[in-house]
Amino acid sequence: MRVPFVDVRSQYNDVSEQLDAVVHEIMSTGAYVLGKHNKALEEEIAKYHGVKYGIAVNSGTDALRIMLDASGIGPGDEVITTAFTFVASIEVVVQAGAIPVFVDIDPEHFMITPETIEKAITPKTKAVMPVHLFGQLCEIDKIKALCDAHNLILLEDSAQGIAAKCNGKYTGNYGVSAGISFYVTKNLGAAGDGGMIITNSDEVNEKARAIRVHGMGRERYYYDYVGYTSRMDEIQAAVLRVKLTKMDDWNANRDKLSKIYFETLKGTPVQLPITLPGNNHTWHQFSVRVPKRDELQAFLKEREVDSMIYYPVPLHWHKPYQHLAGKGSLPITEQVSLDVLSLPIQGHLTPEQVQFAADSIGEFYSR
Repeated sequence: MRVPFVDVRSQYNDVSEQLDAVVHEIMSTGAYVLGKHNKALEEEIAKYHGVKYGIAVNSGTDALRIMLDASGIGPGDEVITTAFTFVASIEVVVQAGAIPVFVDIDPEHFMITPETIEKAITPKTKAVMPVHLFGQLCEIDKIKALCDAHNLILLEDSAQGIAAKCNGKYTGNYGVSAGISFYVTKNLGAAGDGGMIITNSDEVNEKARAIRVHGMGRERYYYDYVGYTSRMDEIQAAVLRVKLTKMDDWNANRDKLSKIYFETLKGTPVQLPITLPGNNHTWHQFSVRVPKRDELQAFLKEREVDSMIYYPVPLHWHKPYQHLAGKGSLPITEQVSLDVLSLPIQGHLTPEQVQFAADSIGEFYSR
């Protein structure tokens, strides 16, 4: 049975009538940049998360980069974060002239912790940027309290965290701002790239809106900041608005599918994911730790069951970032990279497909 990891075609089929209509509308009007759909999407995402502002940009990476600039992170500033993440989380810090300071992760939820953060604080520390990984928030209440106590800026890398919350409080309400990705494979994915900064800060909102358009402030062709070209295409905004109406249903299906894995794989050598207290989990990924990871992945491939490894090589092992931390300095991060595996859980799989995937894993370990 074929079990795809990503199935954007089925997702399109779910909303094709609405998508085709809105794309035709945009193409026929010629309003391609920063139009009504951009404004509406910003308002809708902000309202969903209970924040004052949404600032649409052209990628999740740009969302992180611009929110660093808008928060005054610059040369020589230390930013405490993780090496167990996609490279965008780190490259934007380096591009800002700041210094990523890697701390180790928890072996069960894969995110940095208040304890590891506190040990890394120095007089040069200006910000903490935890990554909300795989669809849930980190220990965000404790991390916020720690940042407040040390007068540090808290920035949320929520590229994978749209719709994630703790005790009813959504991402974007803890840090000065949060950066969301709308890449194709995300729970809310565009037809290409897209991102958004969400914030309650009037200052970040004003600066980020200018920075995304060459640093141009309230008056055209007058520049208040060094900026970028990071406008979200109007078609992408419209596509996201259509999909936003379905996101909760798709996430609910992901949650139902997760229960199949939990039920089928209990009692196996698979270390199943945990959900932190107070959190919901949107299951952007269903990431497990397994013995004989590479052999299991090959076995699943033979069964036409897709899987992915996030992340096979920790960032401090890559050439551009080796100077930031040596091998062996982040033992949990390094071990998790060797045995983590993400199983298919996208919102358009059927229970039968996920059951087949789970049964195949069980069969591998019972041989």
